[in-house]
This record gives sequence, C-alpha cells and structure tokens, in this order.
Amino acid sequence: MDLDSLARTRGDAERPVELVDDDVLPEQTGDDTDRGWGERPSSNDDRLLEERPPHWD
Repeated sequence: MDLDSLARTRGDAERPVELVDDDVLPEQTGDDTDRGWGERPSSNDDRLLEERPPHWD
C-alpha cells in the first residue's frame, strides 16, 4: 500500500497541513563546538588568509 492510498483510507488527504519555514534543529549544537568539548576556541582563519596562494586572488 503506498502512502497516498494510506492517507485516503485514514482521511488524512483532506486535513490541512501548516507549512513552517523555521529551522527545527539548530545549525550547530553545543557538542559541536570547542567549548562543548571543554577546549579553548581555536581559529586559524587569519593564518590561512595570510598563507592563501596567489592564484586564489
């Protein structure tokens, strides 16, 4: 049985569905950060920008 026929048998096909464009989950959780692991934040963005190859300009 496919989902459309199942929805028709349950009466769900006519039920209005509210579409929400909000993000349900955060982009990044606390465990995904350095602080979440008990470490100091480490960013080497400045070094990487300084060492960027000349052909990337």
